Amino acid sequence: MKLLIIGGTVFLGRQIVKAALEAGHQVSTFNRGNHILEEQASVERLIGDRNIDLSILSTKKWDAVIDCCGMEAQQLEISCRALKNSVSTYAYISSVSAYDNFRNIGMTEHAALKLTPEELEQDYGSGKAHSEETLLKQFPKNSLIIRPGLLVGPFDPTDRFTYWPHRIKEGGRVLAPGRAERPVQFIDVRDLAEWIIRLLEADLLGIYHVTGPG
Repeated sequence: MKLLIIGGTVFLGRQIVKAALEAGHQVSTFNRGNHILEEQASVERLIGDRNIDLSILSTKKWDAVIDCCGMEAQQLEISCRALKNSVSTYAYISSVSAYDNFRNIGMTEHAALKLTPEELEQDYGSGKAHSEETLLKQFPKNSLIIRPGLLVGPFDPTDRFTYWPHRIKEGGRVLAPGRAERPVQFIDVRDLAEWIIRLLEADLLGIYHVTGPG
């Protein structure tokens, strides 16, 4: 496959590029060019700012785009318009934060989203929810929406999970947040990246929330 990755140099995007290359696919990335990675030497690098000009994307063709960094509906509106005739499938990395309440046990992908009215202040979750809504209007029959939970693994820029196993390994008393009995779900970023590539290889579409363990 010929794949376009919007982003592709940080955390999940970086792992998606790696997984795609290891699976033998041809990869292009579109980003601002702030990171030069030796592991992506064979990748076609398209440089630009998605908030300003995506015209370079309208001149090429790909089997699918994987959008790793769309945060707001306006960004999706612009990228969908630019790629309307350039890609067969639009895969968007959303988040479980797009749900109105992702803490409900046993919820499905049909659960209500956090569609905060546009005149009110938008947060991360509502931004993702409105982005999904925009994508489905523009690519109603050929979109793939992934809603990951807590991602962990190499190159995590937040250190929001990795700190704890490293700290606990040091031993001694550890100050920990929350109730000790509270369940926590997470998924390795490498597993998610490989799974997304397999979905595209199988031409699977639709909406999936993704986390683990079971």
